[in-house]
This record gives sequence, structure tokens and C-alpha cells, in this order.
Amino acid sequence: MENLKVYPASKFQTARGEICLAQTPKGDRIVAPKECGFSGEIRGSNVIAPASAENAAVLRELLPFTAPCRVLNRDKTFGFGDRLGLAGSGHLRVVAGTGVSPVLAQQSMRELNLTRRTYSDVLDAATFAAFREGFTGGFGADGDHLKTAEDIGNALALGYTMITLDASEHIRSDGGLLRDPSLEAIYLGKCFELGNGLFLTYSPDELARYAYVYGDALDFAGEIWQRFFSGANPPADFEMSIDETSEPTDPKAHFFCACELLRRGVRPTTVAPRFCGDFQKGIDYIGDPAQFERELSAHAVIAGRFGYKISIHSGSDKFSVFPAVARNLDRWHVKTAGTSWLEAMRIVSRIDPGLFRASWKLALASFPEALAYYHITSDPSALPPIESVSDGELPALFSDDTARQLIHITYGQILNAPELRSRLFSLWQNHGEDYAAALGAHLGKHLELLGEKLR
Repeated sequence: MENLKVYPASKFQTARGEICLAQTPKGDRIVAPKECGFSGEIRGSNVIAPASAENAAVLRELLPFTAPCRVLNRDKTFGFGDRLGLAGSGHLRVVAGTGVSPVLAQQSMRELNLTRRTYSDVLDAATFAAFREGFTGGFGADGDHLKTAEDIGNALALGYTMITLDASEHIRSDGGLLRDPSLEAIYLGKCFELGNGLFLTYSPDELARYAYVYGDALDFAGEIWQRFFSGANPPADFEMSIDETSEPTDPKAHFFCACELLRRGVRPTTVAPRFCGDFQKGIDYIGDPAQFERELSAHAVIAGRFGYKISIHSGSDKFSVFPAVARNLDRWHVKTAGTSWLEAMRIVSRIDPGLFRASWKLALASFPEALAYYHITSDPSALPPIESVSDGELPALFSDDTARQLIHITYGQILNAPELRSRLFSLWQNHGEDYAAALGAHLGKHLELLGEKLR
């Protein structure tokens, strides 16, 4: 058909005939027999249907591999946050042929609010990416860093197959102590031998501090578990996040939380500790890699004892510690998001320097506002004036930690600027293959350092 460029990997035979996805001047379109039930323009015996939410639902029924499934029980999983809805092809291509399963739809409420998207938008983008790439290996959908029962219920109702419970608002870090005789009877005066040379004991003050810091968060997790996950067949994988806090989760804290989750009936698929050092957004690990590896080894023993995986949040660009993850964890989950956004903006800096300069200036102006949402320590006043940077030098800014974090945390302001948004999306849509290639190279480095061989 005229003006239709079919994605070759998207051709699939169904009981109602062959369907495929095609690129057109007006965006991607489903091409299918009328009997398939898609809504669109009728052309002879076929329908040319837009990539809409309504048609995504039909597609998930016809081709079940385009619907999310539970993947977190697989040994190695990788979360690919896609703030634009355009990164799915690049994400799927980088994991194809590896031992890593993708969590392709992954967004937090913070990201949804800042990008003005919905969980339906995120899921539909993943559905069409799997269709476009012919990816039949299964992908997960993560309601990431959710803090309320309402948001969790909404994500589950849409078919999300993983929920990350963010208990940070229930973690206390003001130095208090809570002495609980019932806990003292369980933990004090005992040596817990966990294997691999790991032995843990608790002093009265240590136990009282852990009870004070984590008690409310553990109770909250128990309530959420009982409400949504306690049946014989939970609707989704459950991740317990205790990383969004200034309180590091040392091995003793981790073991205490694991025991107390179990006592509340909570059986997570993954747990995300707050590791030592600093996992800031979009840059490498800040801290002592040797200490990180020592503690990670202990975290791995604890996770193995309780049967869940360790989840590494803010995993974008943590290149210096990925080899330690590969050495110490046979099973892992790593989350990224902002690094895919940064690769999109790197493309802009290369193809349309004027558009990038306008985005940069807005990022500088809105940086103080963006700091309300993210913890970083970079100071953009140290950056050179953008006027002093030549067009050819703009892509090199993405090798500078301060520049990366400036662009990383101001995505909401940039994407919601009317004078920028339409131009940015037009550029990305016209250079989709460039974006996919950039993601393959950059995220491929992540996976290689995690011990994976790329196709």
C-alpha cells in the first residue's frame, strides 16, 4: 500500500489473517484484516489503524507477547525507563540474544507527573515496541516507586506485572530508638550464621535503632501485601524499595528488614537496599567501590537466604560497580531511566544545535525547581557558558557529570515547554534509528559490564 513502510519483524499470522505495523508520514499504523477488530481507516479488506490505546488493547488480545508478563523471577532483569515513549525499539534490541529479560514499561508517579503521561500511555508504548520489534521473549511492566494503595490498585488494574513499593515516607532518620521487648527476644543474645562466612549479632542499641528507622515502613509493606498480594496467585511481582532515603541499608539493617517482612507475611521478589556511597542520577557511583563490593556480598547472602533478588536502583551509568554486581550476584535486577533520556538529548545536540541550546538555557533557568524532585550534588554554575561551546562540542557535554545531571533532572520542564516539545518530538521521530543505535551502544555498555555478551 502507498506510503506504508512495513517493519519486517512485525509481521505475524493470526487466526484472522496477517497483521503488521507500518511506518507512515502520520506515525505508525497497524495493518490488519477488518475482522481483527482494530479501529481505523478501511482500505478494501484491511484496516489501517492508529497506534491508539483502544487498538493496543486489541493487539494484546491478538498477540499475547505484546502484553506484559511477570519476568522478575528470571535470573537477570533490567528496567528500561522510557520517559518519551520512543525508546522501546532500542531497549529491546540491546537485550535480544542476551540472558537478560526487560522490564520495558517502567515509570514512577514522579515521572508521570513531570512528563504528563499516564500508566496507560507507558504500557501502550511498550506494547507497540514489542510488536514493532517482533520481541516474543516477554517483558515486564513496573509500577515504579509507588507510595499509595490507590496508585498500586490503578497500576494493577491496567495489567502491570510488577509493583515497586516505595516506603521512603515511612522510614525515619532522625536518630531515635525504639526498644521493643518482643523484638529483643528474637534478636538479642543470638548469632545469626547466614553462610559464606557471614555472622550477624545485634546490640540493644542497634536493634532499637533499626526498629525505630524501619518499623513503620515494614508495617506499611505488610498492609500493602495483605491488600493486594497475599493470595495464592499474586497478580504481580512485588519489590520492596528502601533506597529512597538518606539512611544506608547496612547488612544488619537488611537482615532485620528481611526477617520482619517475613514475619508480616511479605514475600518480595526483589528488595532494593540503600547501598553505601551515593547512587546519584545519570552518573557513575560516588564512593568506595571496595566497600560497596564487601557490603554487596553480604546483601547477596541475605537475599539468597530469603529467596529474593537484589534490585539496584538509580542504576544508570554505574559503570565502576557493575563488575562487582556481576561477580557477587547470580540473580539481579537493575533499574535505569534517565540515561535513555540523556541519549535522546545527546541526539538533539548533534542534529539540531540551536534546539539543544534553547533546551539547555531552559534547563539552567529551571534547575532550582527541579532540585525539589531529585537529590544531586552538581552545581551548574561551574559549567561553561553555552555560548562558548561550539556546535561540534555540544555532544561532548554528555561526558561531563554536571552537564548530565543538569539535563537529567530538568526533563519535565524541557518536555512541557510548548516552544520546545513539538520540535523535540519531531526530531526524535524522524531519527528513530539514530536513537535506537545510541541506546544500543550506551545501554550495551551497561550490560557488558554486568557480564552479558551482546548479540
